[in-house]
Amino acid sequence: MAERHRKPHAIIIPLPHQGHINPFINLSLKLASNGFTITFVNLEFIHQMLSKSHHDNTTNEFDLFSEARKSGLDIRYTTISDGFPPEFDRGLYLEEFWGSLLQNFTARVDEFVGKTIKSDPYLDSFLVTDTFFSWTAEVAEKYNLVNVSFWTEPALVFSLGYHWDLLEKNGHFPLKDNTDEEINYIPGVRSVSTRNFMPYLKESGLSAISYKLAFMTYKGVKKADFILHNTLHELESDTLSALNKYQPNYAIGPINFVKNFATYSVHKSLWSESDCTHWLNSKSPSSVLYISFGSLVQTSTQVIEEIAYGLLLSEVNFIWAVRTGIVGCANTNGLPDGFEDDIKDKGLIIPWCNQITVLSDPAVGGFVTHCGWNSIVESLWCGTPMICYPVDYDQPINRKLVVDDWKVGINLCDGTSVDRKEVAEKIKYLMGETSSKSLRQESKNVKETLRNATEIDGPLERDFDKFINDLKGKINATKKY
Repeated sequence: MAERHRKPHAIIIPLPHQGHINPFINLSLKLASNGFTITFVNLEFIHQMLSKSHHDNTTNEFDLFSEARKSGLDIRYTTISDGFPPEFDRGLYLEEFWGSLLQNFTARVDEFVGKTIKSDPYLDSFLVTDTFFSWTAEVAEKYNLVNVSFWTEPALVFSLGYHWDLLEKNGHFPLKDNTDEEINYIPGVRSVSTRNFMPYLKESGLSAISYKLAFMTYKGVKKADFILHNTLHELESDTLSALNKYQPNYAIGPINFVKNFATYSVHKSLWSESDCTHWLNSKSPSSVLYISFGSLVQTSTQVIEEIAYGLLLSEVNFIWAVRTGIVGCANTNGLPDGFEDDIKDKGLIIPWCNQITVLSDPAVGGFVTHCGWNSIVESLWCGTPMICYPVDYDQPINRKLVVDDWKVGINLCDGTSVDRKEVAEKIKYLMGETSSKSLRQESKNVKETLRNATEIDGPLERDFDKFINDLKGKINATKKY
């Protein structure tokens, strides 16, 4: 009789980067709202960053889910070490950090999962990890756990990597760097240009740690029991349908905006957030351009300077979230000397902000983005057209979706280099009411598609319910008493 009351227990481990942590937090709240017990595991340095950025925290006992737990959700919060001291700069030494994680992290997770399961044997534990954690299958098999892989980028990016063998067979892996060919042999992908390929698929990327990480990722995910995608089925239906022929894939996004669980107070930001509300209130509707290149990517001082002077030439109002370290030096944001004096009241320079709050403000009419997936999803949700400047990782493919497929954005530069005059022209085009009319209409259409899908009893809810039912069935099938 007691077996009927065993609760499903998700051990959830996100990748230690802001763009991955956010959807994992929302997935945890969603599962907990469906009666699951959650153990959410952050790396210790991430916990320290969250604690430091949380202004109201006056003790060392910062708990990500304390408010959610007060509301009755069963979410435990804990940490695990990555083996580096707290002062080690993981952003500046990304290759060394990830090299160590690939080599040493599996043993740490193995020990942690073993202890967690033993501590409460009356829970039906399973793993939910970031797809980029290639160790998941090994640990899941050892402890006979259901393996749920959560992909936080578009399904198109996943599909290209998933079909690594097809790329190799057709001579497109490793790809010569200047190759520009349209390919149409990936199942569920109508056409994609090789110039948009992720850097780890190109010859020049083979020596980078990202290549080894990606190779192990796409190999490991084929052992997953379920694959979740933080995308909307209506936006990538052909790609997702094709993937479903291999393994169970579920579009559960945008998980940031699900409707049927309360918005608990969960502090997600790794950095202190500037409040732009007062400044935005002084600006007229759709007159402000927002610029941000996310939490991770780096670019050159030359690029930052050309964008800065382009902004001055455009004469538009803007908010620029430009973090220290974006040009690879820990002590500078790369802005030209005197720039903040030159902009006067036209611009607001901040290190970080609550992006969805800024994008949803009526004063904001456009977004210059590096095309990180979280940023794109938030912009789509708000119906804000984009100027795209992809830098690395999945961003070139994300740009293709925004500009070529959904037609809700334009490119920052048509060539290979960033030029201030072209930047100014693109900004004026995007912020011009007449010139950007088509972009704004398409942005509005996609926004309505997203919002309709996330309504209670909408497509997103049905897909998530199907996943829950399938997951519970799989858990019951793997039980050993």
